[in-house]
Amino acid sequence: MTLSGGIFIKIPIPYGKEFVDLEVEIPHEVVSPNSVEVGAESEVIDEALNNPVGMESLEDFMKNSERILILVNDATRPTPTAKILLKMRDMLREHGDVRFMVATGAHRGPTEDEYRYIFGEIYDEFKENIFVHDARKDEDMEYLGVSSNGTEMYLNKMVNESKNIIVIGSVEPHYFAGYTGGRKAFLPGVASYKTIEMNHKHALSEAAQPLAIKGNPVAEDMEDAMKVLKDLNVFSIQTVLTADHGLYATVAGDLFKSFDIAVERAKEVFCSNCSRKGNIVLTAAPYPMDIDLYQSQKALENGKLALEDGGVIILVSKCRDGVGDDTFLNLLCSANTCDEVMCKIDEGYKLGYHKAAKMAQIGVYAEMWAISDLDDDTIKMAKLQPHMDIQETFNKAVEKIKEQGKEPYAVILPQGSLTVPLLE
Repeated sequence: MTLSGGIFIKIPIPYGKEFVDLEVEIPHEVVSPNSVEVGAESEVIDEALNNPVGMESLEDFMKNSERILILVNDATRPTPTAKILLKMRDMLREHGDVRFMVATGAHRGPTEDEYRYIFGEIYDEFKENIFVHDARKDEDMEYLGVSSNGTEMYLNKMVNESKNIIVIGSVEPHYFAGYTGGRKAFLPGVASYKTIEMNHKHALSEAAQPLAIKGNPVAEDMEDAMKVLKDLNVFSIQTVLTADHGLYATVAGDLFKSFDIAVERAKEVFCSNCSRKGNIVLTAAPYPMDIDLYQSQKALENGKLALEDGGVIILVSKCRDGVGDDTFLNLLCSANTCDEVMCKIDEGYKLGYHKAAKMAQIGVYAEMWAISDLDDDTIKMAKLQPHMDIQETFNKAVEKIKEQGKEPYAVILPQGSLTVPLLE
């Protein structure tokens, strides 16, 4: 966290893979992920793989597993999958029956460039063994049971066929599931569209918040749903990154134990103190989380935690692939106001509506502005006000607050998708 009492300062704001300097002359604070001491990546990974929590070593796990399926994140997450797989290359070569699945959830499959981003140096050697989960292909799914909350667990058949699963994930705060990583590789990672929809409906609850696991119906449903997978043999590799995607920690072994430890390490990075709320909040979705508006919404959700009622929140995101899943956009543009959006959601839920609900909840008490590569009409349909230039937009927000007779105070989140501001 950086504080400034009105001294002129330049703050680099990410936009795509570039940065734009924002000049700030009003009282403000910059809330970013915390700086943490980082060890040698190779040693951090080796230590975790050789000393797993509650399980045998990765090498022994692979030797004792006849067929293995490795679940990896798609390109919307900066998980260092390629670095871990490179460490595993000799074991992968020796095994002889290893397959990989990109656990997309309800996202699209990877592009060629994204395959290479995910798998790195091993891609060309193993690409014939790489599969992509498609949640909409019902023929690829298998019914495995139901959670106590009523979520029907349809998972990709390849999971149960393999029995022996290696999960490679990353753990950071998530705006309604509490945290990413761990059990999310299965739900939503390799679940059917229907299963994901049933789980994500719980995101409408006010208890579905960043950092919340106990009492969070989404997180609890995910964990409970894992009971139907009790016969699987799972070796989990969970990573925690720094804000600039360096490797801070790796925890391997039991799915739940490794996740719990990784959560504590993630708190050290992503939970940052914030001295007070701002009537201006600028929150950026950094690359690769700026892939589309659907994903960039996470930066808004974190930013709202530091936003005063009646203030202005500015989303900065390139939205390289456009809107993403447009279900939430269709809902937003079907209503004239954010209050009307909430009423429509009450009438019936579809996957994607939780995004609309979270955005509409902000729009009820504050103004939402956006700087992106999306066209103005699309931005307006999402109940955001379109703007072009980061500096000019920030200055307009300052003038707007002054016109209301208030003293401007800004909270700036350059890594908004990754930063959870904790009010002191």
